[in-house]
Amino acid sequence: MSSIVQQAPEVRINLSAIKKKRINLVVFGHGNVGGKLIDQLLQSAAEVSRRKELDIRIVGIANSTSMIVDDHGFTDSWRTHKSDKGAKYRLQDVIEFVKSETLDNLIAVDNTASSDFVENYEYLVKNGFHIVSANKIANTLPYTKYEDLRKTLSKYRRQFLYETNVGAGLPLIDTIKLLHNSGENIIRIKGVFSGSLSYIFNVFSEGNRTFSSVLQSAMKQGYTEPDPREDLSGKDVARKLLILARELELISNLEDVNVQNLIPNDLRKVSTNEFLKRAKELDIPYLIKLKNQKEGYVLRYVADLHGDLSKEDGGKLEVRLLSVPKNSVLGRLEGSDTIFEIYTENYAKRPLVIQGAGAGAEVTARGVFGDILRLSEKL
Repeated sequence: MSSIVQQAPEVRINLSAIKKKRINLVVFGHGNVGGKLIDQLLQSAAEVSRRKELDIRIVGIANSTSMIVDDHGFTDSWRTHKSDKGAKYRLQDVIEFVKSETLDNLIAVDNTASSDFVENYEYLVKNGFHIVSANKIANTLPYTKYEDLRKTLSKYRRQFLYETNVGAGLPLIDTIKLLHNSGENIIRIKGVFSGSLSYIFNVFSEGNRTFSSVLQSAMKQGYTEPDPREDLSGKDVARKLLILARELELISNLEDVNVQNLIPNDLRKVSTNEFLKRAKELDIPYLIKLKNQKEGYVLRYVADLHGDLSKEDGGKLEVRLLSVPKNSVLGRLEGSDTIFEIYTENYAKRPLVIQGAGAGAEVTARGVFGDILRLSEKL
């Protein structure tokens, strides 16, 4: 008996016809970081579409006063469009818009530094949004509010990514989460967490410039906030340290962080303009600190999480100006780099070190972009 073997008909797949996964973004805040993020997203759209099979569209752009929306997404002319067509809005208008256009895979991107806006996170989550945020405030709210947000995220099965809250675009929070969740006992996290203060003390420690001139240089390069006391107060570093402590499930609040404020008392409450006019008053005190060090030492503004980190209330959180050996890991820091030393039971003597650019809107925007891509691939 003979048998006939028939060749199966050739099946051709038109890859260009496969529907790409569409992601819909509403971006809140389009200033320094937010504006650069929008530009990066638009410039990379074709490449992301080709490599990731993702159609990422910005369907809403807002600041504190006005918003534009378009279910087809925006182009490079978004600034002109926002200036010409931006209208006052309520957050409810955003919800009604995405529902009327039946948009899904929704991500709200918070590029603001607003304590008011983070109060909207739960409302956004309950109405279908995932959250990506460069804003540290949500993660440093009183612990009860911090937990409430996590419960809401879990209930509605939504994601909240915030890698840029600490270390700008460095893969720090993801690394700490991976170590902690895999059972690696983290026993200490230490480092220079502020790109602006890293630059200031790296340059000042060279010993050939006044403190006020270095501060002015940091401002001109965009490393500090418009009022540099936001950086010099240590509050920003304290927030970052608290965020990392909470990643280790420590029950801590901002007031638990022991912070050394670098601003003299009589300059803390004056106007920004007056502070800048009187900045030279910092020169002598900091010159004394510089000269009083041991030979071969340099100044660094260091955050340190230590103690018994296996207990919910066992962590000690400290932020202070230290004198460290110039040939140490912290002492060799240059430019505006930040550095994080992660000590665990298996990395007790030789810590895991993560180092890189810690200041700049481009770097932060790129980190937010990375969170958007990671989240988009999960949806």
